[in-house]
Amino acid sequence: MLNYSFSLPTAIHFGAGVSCKAGSLAKELSASRVLIVADKGVISAGLTKAAEQSIKDEGLYCTYLDKVVPNPRDYHCQEGYEFAKSENIDCIVAVGGGSSMDTAKVIGTLLTHGGKPQDWCGSDKLLKPITPVIAIPTTAGTGSEVTPFAVVTDSETHVKLNIFDAKAAPKAALVDPAMLYGLPDHIMASTGIDALTHAVEAYTCKLAVPHTDAYAIYAVKLIADNLLKAIHDRTADACEGMMLGSTLAGIAFGYSDVAAVHCMAEALGGRYDLPHGVANAILLPTVTEFNVSAAPEKYADIARALGADTRGMSASDAAAACVPALREFCRSAGIPAMKDIPEINPDDFKDLAVAAEANVSTPSNPRTVTAADFEELFRKAYYEG
Repeated sequence: MLNYSFSLPTAIHFGAGVSCKAGSLAKELSASRVLIVADKGVISAGLTKAAEQSIKDEGLYCTYLDKVVPNPRDYHCQEGYEFAKSENIDCIVAVGGGSSMDTAKVIGTLLTHGGKPQDWCGSDKLLKPITPVIAIPTTAGTGSEVTPFAVVTDSETHVKLNIFDAKAAPKAALVDPAMLYGLPDHIMASTGIDALTHAVEAYTCKLAVPHTDAYAIYAVKLIADNLLKAIHDRTADACEGMMLGSTLAGIAFGYSDVAAVHCMAEALGGRYDLPHGVANAILLPTVTEFNVSAAPEKYADIARALGADTRGMSASDAAAACVPALREFCRSAGIPAMKDIPEINPDDFKDLAVAAEANVSTPSNPRTVTAADFEELFRKAYYEG
């Protein structure tokens, strides 16, 4: 018998131009001093202008933190917290990809809890809501605008840690498809496969429930229908489909879990500073092949959502069709082979496997997976693709 609860702490506003609501939402949150967190590239591209102007139009103080880097480290977040504290910040607007939103969430956590990021990493450790975060994604990938966690890399251990708590979720997400119009093709590709990975793992992991299943399988279809168009043609409709697919995938995995692909990708990212979307993309088909026997009906659903013709097939054969469908989709999106990424050293696979096994999401994988399995999966992904 089913027995679960489901709620969304984030209000979602979707549509072209919706980022101009940042100021009014900040005012509704009783903010007076707002920090915009974004990397220099996002700022120079003009993607923060609408939010900044709307904040100023409401008569609120506005300043910037632009020291955002991919895979943010603990000390980056600590430095951001010290700056926000000195500015008496009472609301944070995060504009960018997952790194900006993760940085903002960790800063918000420290503003209300003090200490250092590691003090609050884990499940349900927060004592109260973080300083309000309004999230404006500029990629269709991470889904961080609607997730209840923040990822931060421990600079000493090179391990990715998670603050996992509904009290860390953004108060509002302003999901604006127009943010994607100028995104470089390779970033659209890697972040799009990242979103697809979220949806696939959310749908098949052991913590999936009917509500997250509904979000996840619709996200797979939206991404399958729109990612290649968004990469090669960049139509408004394709951007809308991708931004919607990414946000739905974020809800799906944010309130179920991810699985072995992410466990391995986070190990790669922690060691090599590899972009998270690329790390997921190079592993997704190989790990899916390992997992299909554990959830054949669900992987068959994914194969059909990807456009595979499974008519007349058994559930196990339809599930197996998911693997070549994913390989072809990643290839068409221009994802590189794992062995073509120069940073990755096969001599590290044993250590990476140990790190992957220690990931909190390992138990959620649909098939039991050990360090030995992870090492074999790294090797298979690297040598066989």
